Amino acid sequence: MKDRKLHVIKMAHQLFIDKGYQATSIQDILDYSGISKGTFYNYFSSKSELLMAIFQSIYEKIEQERNELLIGQDRSNIEIFIKQIDLQMQNHRMNKLFSLFQEAVVLNDPELNQFFKQSHFKWIHWIYKRFIDIFGDDKKQYLLDCAIMFTGILQQNLKYYEIINEDCIGSIQKVTRYSVERIVNIVEDVSKSKENLIDPENFENILQSLNNNEKPFKEKIYRMILELKMALQLKKEQKKYMELLDFVHDELFHSNKPRKFLIESALQSLKNDEALSELYKNVEALENLLSSYWHESKGKSE
Repeated sequence: MKDRKLHVIKMAHQLFIDKGYQATSIQDILDYSGISKGTFYNYFSSKSELLMAIFQSIYEKIEQERNELLIGQDRSNIEIFIKQIDLQMQNHRMNKLFSLFQEAVVLNDPELNQFFKQSHFKWIHWIYKRFIDIFGDDKKQYLLDCAIMFTGILQQNLKYYEIINEDCIGSIQKVTRYSVERIVNIVEDVSKSKENLIDPENFENILQSLNNNEKPFKEKIYRMILELKMALQLKKEQKKYMELLDFVHDELFHSNKPRKFLIESALQSLKNDEALSELYKNVEALENLLSSYWHESKGKSE
């Protein structure tokens, strides 16, 4: 990752912690990180994309450190798993990920919702695979259910332990070990019952589908708008055209409720301008992409 982009991610992360995600404006980020608006939009199409980059950079660091704990170790050693979970929870607390997630998820942003859903499925999938390492292939059919139950047990134990106990020093290690020890008994019980609730194959299919749709609609829209702007640089009256595209961009990326009819009107103005006849197909392609985006957003909100 470019050093300057990483700098912006770190600065924005600190601002989101100090001020809150919703209360932090893009101008705040520009001022705090010392970059121009153009540089920001060269890296990120929106504030939500920046938030996803923050989460992603932390997730990648956690994954690397989790893997390092396994080097030269027995993968079936449950003590290594406890250390891995403890590492993950410590990182979540240190980086205030849970509070950022809670603040962002209420916005019902389709991009963020998709990202968080995918991240949660990956987290459960990792635990499921580690449970196979620890408990064996013979219990594989029942271990996805156990992985899902474990995430709930761990999160709720942490939440209420810290609410009730004022002194939370060392609470993560204590709660992690307690929760892992409880899941050991649950695994044995579920395996003996020979019942499972969630089919691992169906789960894998959903995860694969989420991975295939990893690139959000808005990122594609942003890139298409950028390409149109670049094509318009040599045109006469380019300022007028740029203003229309800037309006479309701002409505989509800076408004909680983009006004669809105004966006469509702006694009129609571009299509109707004879001076832009050679770019008609580009504008039409953007319209089609937006149509798919509206449909997708509507489906997720229903």
